[in-house]
Amino acid sequence: MKNKIVDTLQDILKINSPTGYTGDIISHIEKIFGKSDLHIRKSNKGGLLISYSEDPELVLTAHIDTLGAMIKELKGDGTIEITQLGSYPLNSFEGEYVTIRNSSGKMFRGTFLLNNPSDHVNKKVRSENRDFGSMSVRIDEKVNSSKELEKLGLAVGDFIFYDTRFEATSSGYVKSRFLDDKACAAIMIELIKHFEKSKSAKKTGFFFSNYEEVGHGGCAGIPSSAKELLVLDMAVVGDGCTGREDAVSICVKDSSGPYDFLVTGKLKQLAKSKKIDFETDIYPYYGSDGSAALSAGYDVRVGLIGPGVSASHGVERTHMKGLEATFDLAKAYIENFS
Repeated sequence: MKNKIVDTLQDILKINSPTGYTGDIISHIEKIFGKSDLHIRKSNKGGLLISYSEDPELVLTAHIDTLGAMIKELKGDGTIEITQLGSYPLNSFEGEYVTIRNSSGKMFRGTFLLNNPSDHVNKKVRSENRDFGSMSVRIDEKVNSSKELEKLGLAVGDFIFYDTRFEATSSGYVKSRFLDDKACAAIMIELIKHFEKSKSAKKTGFFFSNYEEVGHGGCAGIPSSAKELLVLDMAVVGDGCTGREDAVSICVKDSSGPYDFLVTGKLKQLAKSKKIDFETDIYPYYGSDGSAALSAGYDVRVGLIGPGVSASHGVERTHMKGLEATFDLAKAYIENFS
């Protein structure tokens, strides 16, 4: 199963989907299940619900929107100032290759860099603050002015996609940008395939949200029939947290407050009984689609699980064992839902 998850993950990571530009990835997931007997519907703002009945009572959710950028300004020297989509440290994306899409769909390559980045002429290159005013995209076109950028059809608001740099190592690690949350989206896709064959999840639905990185992915699109919402999202790995890349974490509290006591209790019980490697954790600077759903007024019990992801919102890494443990715990929860 873990190889199937990694293969699916690699496939969906190839599809650019920053917040606000998620139509391509949603269409891709629709096509995977287009010939099935599943109930498939899109929300008005583009999220995707796939379920085994019209009125699922258990809904699993993962978000397919990622971090990204837009053109904020075409600068006089032919470089591009960005505005970020989602929240991330700029130094972690310094030096990353990017693709810029103009409004007609033409793609251009470039690199996100410090302004005046040459060490041979700028002795402040090591110490200079990394912020929007000091960093730009260097486009791989012969341009030296904003007018020449305009001639390429580029304009304020065009999307910028960061390269993912996917790699699966022989030691079991999976490295890529945007494992948050395409790792869990891949897990959900494989769960749908599994239960489509077994036909033992009639009360279950799966919601792929598309605005989580800006806080309102779970605010709409979840069916009113839902009684429980199991969020699949990356688990925090870092100082003060218990999460591990090779395990699944059960989050009992994040910055929005505690998750449902009964749901987290059942998750822990299932993990123990099924001998699934897990940690229980609290995330200090974190909110999920479950937080958004509760804030929007959904009357649901919410739980949150996910594989440990190192260097979140940066050069992320997890392990195949963490992906598999998350799949196994979600599968067990579906099988024991009543």
